[in-house]
Amino acid sequence: MEPSKSAIQSLVSEIKEEVFSNDNLHEFVSSSAYDTAWLAMIPVDPRKQNCPMFENCLNWILKNQNQDGFWGETNDEGLPTIDTLPATVACMVSLQTWNVGQENIEKGLAFVHSKAEILSKINYQNLPRWFVIVFPAMIALAQAAGVELIFPKGSKRVIADIFFKRQQILKTEELVDESQYCDLPLLAYLESLPSTYNVHPQEIVKHLSNDGSLFQSPSATAYAFMLTGNDKCRRYLKSLVQNCPNGGVPAKYPMDEELIKLCMVDHVQRLGLAEHFNEEIEKILAKIYRNVKNQKAKPGKTNLFLPIKLYKDSLAFRLLRMQGYEVNPGNLCWFLNDAKILKHMEENCEQFITIMYSIYTATDLLFPGEYEFEEARKFAKRMLERNIKTNKDHNFVLSKGFQNVIKHELKIPWIARLDHLDHRKWIEEYNVTPLWIGKNSFYRLSCLDNKNLMQLAVENYEFRQLIYRNELEELQRWSMKWGLSDMGFGREKTTYLYFAIAASNSLPLEPIVRLIGAKAGIIITVADDFYDMEGSLSELEVLTDAVKRWDGKGLQGHGKTIFNVLDDLVKDITSKCHTKERSEIGEKIRDIWRETFFSWMVEKTWSHSGYIPSVNEYLQTAMISIAAHTLVLPASCFLNPGIPIEKLKPAAYENITKLLMAITRLLNDTRSYQKEKADGKMNLVLLHLNENPEAHIDESIAYVEEIVGMKWKEFLKHVLMDGFDDLPKPCKNIHLSCLKAFQMFFNSSNLFDSKTALVDDIKKAIYLPIDRTPKPFLKPLPSPVPAKKDNVTKISASFEGALRNRGSTTIIKQQTNFGKISIKRPEKVHIPVRFNFCFI
Repeated sequence: MEPSKSAIQSLVSEIKEEVFSNDNLHEFVSSSAYDTAWLAMIPVDPRKQNCPMFENCLNWILKNQNQDGFWGETNDEGLPTIDTLPATVACMVSLQTWNVGQENIEKGLAFVHSKAEILSKINYQNLPRWFVIVFPAMIALAQAAGVELIFPKGSKRVIADIFFKRQQILKTEELVDESQYCDLPLLAYLESLPSTYNVHPQEIVKHLSNDGSLFQSPSATAYAFMLTGNDKCRRYLKSLVQNCPNGGVPAKYPMDEELIKLCMVDHVQRLGLAEHFNEEIEKILAKIYRNVKNQKAKPGKTNLFLPIKLYKDSLAFRLLRMQGYEVNPGNLCWFLNDAKILKHMEENCEQFITIMYSIYTATDLLFPGEYEFEEARKFAKRMLERNIKTNKDHNFVLSKGFQNVIKHELKIPWIARLDHLDHRKWIEEYNVTPLWIGKNSFYRLSCLDNKNLMQLAVENYEFRQLIYRNELEELQRWSMKWGLSDMGFGREKTTYLYFAIAASNSLPLEPIVRLIGAKAGIIITVADDFYDMEGSLSELEVLTDAVKRWDGKGLQGHGKTIFNVLDDLVKDITSKCHTKERSEIGEKIRDIWRETFFSWMVEKTWSHSGYIPSVNEYLQTAMISIAAHTLVLPASCFLNPGIPIEKLKPAAYENITKLLMAITRLLNDTRSYQKEKADGKMNLVLLHLNENPEAHIDESIAYVEEIVGMKWKEFLKHVLMDGFDDLPKPCKNIHLSCLKAFQMFFNSSNLFDSKTALVDDIKKAIYLPIDRTPKPFLKPLPSPVPAKKDNVTKISASFEGALRNRGSTTIIKQQTNFGKISIKRPEKVHIPVRFNFCFI
């Protein structure tokens, strides 16, 4: 069933109400099974311990167990992430505490038994710090609660190693390190610390935030309340549960509401839906901009949420700059001057990968002179490349979809990607969105996984495809009618040109804008090839003179066809302009075409006579002959607001138009020098080589590419910021769209002249529907199989041996149960289940 405009509008209305009009942003954050389990353990009365204080948290656990037996996050393939192990154990302990959900516990035990073996098959040397701290504590907690965890034989060494690493962390790290602001301190894992730490209640209270939380961690605060009975903790927990009416609580609370809104805007834009929520987006960004102007560049020494800050700063920078706000990259780049932070990021590359991706995409929007911002880009790129290069089969941080997005980002820069295809990739690849690493799990926004939002993205994309198919068919009929598709020479690029124009811009442009641009592109390609390879000098002189007079009398053959279709296009443009100054617009558009044909004639004369122009002489002509302005300026007449009439005059082109003309010419030169050398033509790469005979061709290409890079930054500033040109924003955007299309064609090779290079992209952009195949889920878990007697392993004894070999003094008592891990409250592993309250 084809998508309809009315269905799309209906979905837009629902999402505006459901997402953008919802004042309770806490509902947008996905629940953390681990943290919910800890709140569910709190009794109403610590002396009786007969019922939970937060019964809805317990009910949430009962209702939200995955069909495969686990609690916690899944990746984009529907498979459990590593956080499901501690989360599942914590949920089982919570149920055991209140003697409910025995069937749920049995399913959870089956899952742990089945999936813990995976740990023995992965590179567990790179387990996240939080997992190393929390998982052993959950094993001990389960043992104390009477939940008998059964681990397969193959995982004993892995778990022993995790216990050892935990001991190393506990020995070497301070409870709270005031100079540390890259990772959460040990005290943030209060519920996972052994009793030997003997954290005094006063120490806990000392580090409570004003809101009553312990480092904004619901699980740590829950345990802090159980240990101290502190009233501030109680109020924090009650506020948390009240704001999460479904019973599930997030991994971090309170949430940064600005960050949630930024992520909403980013996600909506990447899905290609910004046109439907312009007012909502502008309102959000305007408010955030007011706050950004007043923020300090660098966090204080006690700021323990550096990853969150960097993610938010980079995301805000990119969204605000794209919207035209004046933002200072210094507010994002301060971390480059802190050696400790850089070292920590290098050592924990995988854990900072989402932040590095956000910084890298922010630096797509470099302006001239932002050298520190360039350094941030280099650093982020190095981190991303290193992570992708060393990517493992089991990546604890990145989903496969997000890995694909990063690879695509590194392979093809933003400037060379078409918006429409970017939207498709985001819909298909990145539909599970980790924002940053929480204490024990990914911190996600459930609003980003909103079914209505994803349905709207798919229907909106496919509705555009329907429009594009119809317009392309109309364009192909037009091309055949005029004989342009079978001229017998040159390149037939009707589909390529329409694809580039339609897919490069996600704005809701009128169909006439796309069709005029595509028709102009087709005429330019045919006429340029006629001047380059088919027409004789005398034929070209006659055609150039006819265009100058705008009179086709005397023309024959291909020259006559080219002039007639050009004349018809200009008449069509003029007749459809909604203005009283149609005749004036028509004449100015003819002038644009006159200078374009004249530049082709000059280049033909040069190649025919063997004349080698100077660099300045060449550029003066070549930036016209590339004809980028001939595409965008006539089409800009139909934008709202459209281009001022006076800007159509060649002598009055704005700087942004001149930059577009120069950059597109140089892009073409870097990829077509071999063909043009064979044809006896000159371009800037060849001119540089001619003036520097000792240089290598790669050096000449690099020289031209460096000029392109500098001009691109200047061009982008003209596009995004006010005050540099008098063109309306829609006209600037169509300049950007044109440049992105050229960059796509000539980014790493000459795709425009290839017959097959863009076929797959064209299919995805225009013909192939979005892949709606459901992600695969786990198969049902088999029932736990008792270990055979000949495989009886005293796992705890093996732990003891492994730990002693690593130099640990921890003693783990031996048990003879078949395959059980039964850790008998050693000195360094003890977490009570029935808690003693100390009211202060």
